[in-house]
Amino acid sequence: MKKLIIQIIISSIFVFNSTFLLFGQEKVIHGKITTFDSIPLIGVSIIVKSTNKVVFSDTLGMFTVSCLPKDKLLVSAMGFSHQNVKIGKETNYVFVNLKFKQGSENRELAIAYGYVKEKDILGAMSSLNEKDMDFSRYSDIYDIIRGRFPGVQVIGDEIIIRGQSSAYISNAALLVLDGVVVDAKSYRSIPTTDIASINVLKGTDASMYGARGANGVVIVETKRTKIQ
Repeated sequence: MKKLIIQIIISSIFVFNSTFLLFGQEKVIHGKITTFDSIPLIGVSIIVKSTNKVVFSDTLGMFTVSCLPKDKLLVSAMGFSHQNVKIGKETNYVFVNLKFKQGSENRELAIAYGYVKEKDILGAMSSLNEKDMDFSRYSDIYDIIRGRFPGVQVIGDEIIIRGQSSAYISNAALLVLDGVVVDAKSYRSIPTTDIASINVLKGTDASMYGARGANGVVIVETKRTKIQ
């Protein structure tokens, strides 16, 4: 009996020391949660895999959490694809950019739960499709594009992606309709009820069009193309 009591005491001490060492090794991780690279997400849950501890991002998308030197964080929010983040011994700060799920129902979820404002989502998109919004509500393609893409301006019949229009040199983006380069008049004549998607390309994404895409490219696909 005495021997059994001693074994229990030794086991208890071992468990206590192991637990003490485990939590003594915890580290503090700071981080930021965004979407579209720069829009902070509010109230996103960050779960520590080793302890199931949960914290939430603040109004600036920032969070602080304690975890083990080698741990995992599960970052999730309704309307966004969740992301697993591996924590290493040298990790002190993490930046997580959650991918927004396409579709109006996901946008409504993200807005309803207060993660992000609608104007921020629409203002950051580099692409829009018929699931994101009802194009038929607008008078023409220029009316749809105006104010909904970051760094994009509509001046008359020109879409300016980088810089300002010049009195001598046009900075207008290349216009592509169903795979064919067209002029501004053709763009304005597109029935908004026929539009399936709008994509804005700039930088390296527009390089496939060579020198013609130097000022960026706006690509419109119609429903007729998708049916084919």
